[in-house]
Amino acid sequence: MDVFVIPTGRDRYELYSEASSDAEFEDEAVDSGVLGRIRRYFVVTLRTVEDRQQRRGDSEGAGAGSRVGFMESVRNRILGWAGRRLAEERLLWSLRRQTSVVAVHPEDMTFEQVLPKIHRVLRRDGDRHRIWFVAHFLGFVASGPIAIVPGPNLIAYFFAFRMVGHWLSMRGATQGLRRISWSGRPCSALTDLRDVPTLASPDRDARISDVATRLQLSHLTRLFNQAAAQPVVDSPQQS
Repeated sequence: MDVFVIPTGRDRYELYSEASSDAEFEDEAVDSGVLGRIRRYFVVTLRTVEDRQQRRGDSEGAGAGSRVGFMESVRNRILGWAGRRLAEERLLWSLRRQTSVVAVHPEDMTFEQVLPKIHRVLRRDGDRHRIWFVAHFLGFVASGPIAIVPGPNLIAYFFAFRMVGHWLSMRGATQGLRRISWSGRPCSALTDLRDVPTLASPDRDARISDVATRLQLSHLTRLFNQAAAQPVVDSPQQS
């Protein structure tokens, strides 16, 4: 598996990999009981989101679609939100099953310089998902009384989906920190991203698009937009 180490600012890096098939989650649905039902719901929701994304991709450029009712509109909004969360967390989910990963990094850095930054990102993400896992677990428990209301307990489903997602992300971060054997491969295209944060918008977008095309990374622009919206929490001293 290749993981791209993307420079997104002054001593700021993000890890990136293209999404893989949801086949790796099939064994998450084999247990019985409450946990088994939660896992099955997670896998079903995951496939629904991916099917929706595929249909949207196939229909692009076909013109406006038909009008939908209120409930269908709400459902589409929820699935769209879930799709964005899926794209953000899929890398960590994939790391759960890896034992050897190649870090593709800017060629102006050595692998010895890159590895501590990879570990820093994984620690940050692991801590963040741990906090959100607890928060969504408490929300899931608190949503229990709503089950007496007729119809599907959408609030509980929401917390269940997020709870499993954060749990898988925590496992992926732990795997990356403790069990994965990392190696490095320099990449000149990633070096071209080094000064992107300092460029004006048209030049910035053109540079990212060029690198994305060269490396065949279809969602690289989204990664930079998300990084720009995040507060600066990394510091050189932590590396």
